[in-house]
Amino acid sequence: MSGANTYSSDVAFTPAVKAIQARKGSRRAYGRMEQNGGWQTGITPDLAGFIETQISVFLATANAQGQPYIQHRGGPPGFLRVLDARTIGFADFAGNRQYITQGNLSENAKAQLFLIDYTNKRRVKIWGEARIVEGDAALVARLMPEGYKARPEQAILFTVAAWDSNCEQHIPQRFEAADVDAALAEAGRRLAALEAEVKRLRELTGQA
Repeated sequence: MSGANTYSSDVAFTPAVKAIQARKGSRRAYGRMEQNGGWQTGITPDLAGFIETQISVFLATANAQGQPYIQHRGGPPGFLRVLDARTIGFADFAGNRQYITQGNLSENAKAQLFLIDYTNKRRVKIWGEARIVEGDAALVARLMPEGYKARPEQAILFTVAAWDSNCEQHIPQRFEAADVDAALAEAGRRLAALEAEVKRLRELTGQA
């Protein structure tokens, strides 16, 4: 899939990109990165752990004319499954039936996954190729999150070519509603326990 690429990052660093990097002064640093091995091309245990805790992903595709399209997909933690060191899969739930992503992939397999964790201020970009798998009930069942109330229509398999994890600069820190609710509930329990302890101490000292 990498074709004539010399470095894994060539999937994104085209000659045009490298020319701009040279003009703006960052090419030397990225050149050193390339010489030191470049971007990862396989899914590491750390990346697998990150992927499988996400509840949201953006899938970028483009049609044969190069018109880009970004589609959001979400689900419970684990809806993105790491199937092997190069493959990510997920059930494609029924939606508005526009099928833009599927149409794009039918004529251009190149795709990208963009994952962002606002809580921990981390983002990961994954380049590769994607394909739609229709009519494979066993695969869809394997990818379908247990107990999740959505209707799977097909499966999407993404083959990784390279990936890069950006720094946290400019990522706003946001928290999931469920995490906030859990923190507030825990704070409420602790407050109730403290109030009960204060009441007990006051009764012991006759200050009630």
